[in-house]
Amino acid sequence: MAISAAETEQLREAVRDLLADHCTEADVRRVMATEPGYDPRLWKQLAELGMTGLLIATEYGGVGLGAEELEAVAEEIGAALLPSPFLSSAVLTSTLIDAAGSEEDKRRLLPALADGSSIGTVAIGNTWTPEGIAVRANGTLTGTASYVTFGQLADVILVAARTGDDIGIFEVAPDASGFTRTALSVFDPTVRLSRFTFADTPARRLGTAGWEAVRKALDLSVIALAGEQAGGARQIFETTVEYLKTRVQFGRAIGSFQAMKHLAADRLLDVESATSAARHAAADGGPGAIALAGFACAEAYETVALSAIQMHGGIGFTWEHPAHLYLRRARSGAQLFGGSRLHRERYLVSKGA
Repeated sequence: MAISAAETEQLREAVRDLLADHCTEADVRRVMATEPGYDPRLWKQLAELGMTGLLIATEYGGVGLGAEELEAVAEEIGAALLPSPFLSSAVLTSTLIDAAGSEEDKRRLLPALADGSSIGTVAIGNTWTPEGIAVRANGTLTGTASYVTFGQLADVILVAARTGDDIGIFEVAPDASGFTRTALSVFDPTVRLSRFTFADTPARRLGTAGWEAVRKALDLSVIALAGEQAGGARQIFETTVEYLKTRVQFGRAIGSFQAMKHLAADRLLDVESATSAARHAAADGGPGAIALAGFACAEAYETVALSAIQMHGGIGFTWEHPAHLYLRRARSGAQLFGGSRLHRERYLVSKGA
């Protein structure tokens, strides 16, 4: 379902207002220190707003919107540093069920994901490529998959596994025998990761689709992540500019110094380029545009966050300053769903290089 630009802006503002009230810096710090790593009450409010079912068709209880609306929402999520399984459940899992599942699978799994009462995750492998899939299916599942996003929370668990020369998508019950999930140490506490281990674990295959379904789900996840990165870069840049206007040294606002002006101008270019790349990927939907956003937004976000710390001076190097939270989110996101090197290779392939 397509909506107008004005309606998309209203959607963006609704998410921004909700997060402004319930996802302040203090909220982020409080939530990331908890064991679940997300706020169930805020997750419910996001569900009531339709965000957990943003990409799910209306016949399964969702809103039925597309990539451009997803990217707009993701910018606001990234700006607020929302700690939540949004990417994992509302994007990756929901899209994969839609791409790989039968009609019965969709009717059974999607409504609970849409209303937020279930949280989903997908174990794809260590590199988010077919070559990185180490779990094998032969009646049961055996093997290990790392870097599973919000894997400790999920009650809808999908696994990409090798079936001979092919790849299948399997559903595993949270209490299945031989299934172990281990929380991993993370650099960024706002994005939780797990390792899944399977030892003759019973599983149910979803449909007959293979890697092409995973690729579709990953593409939308990269668009959403790029939106988060663009939104995060803009937010920490604007915070830095305000600091440059108010911090006085030698009787002058430090933003009046030529070196600071040049550095800020360069970072503004990074922010605008990341925003353009993310929005273009959502509008275009092609592999080249998505791959470009995949590396351009990640690299721009890290550069902007690092410069923010530098431009804040001594206070920027303290854990109490939010610049560190943005840098951690930038660096963790840069490794998700393939990383810059994989996206660059995919971009070159899309251009026939």
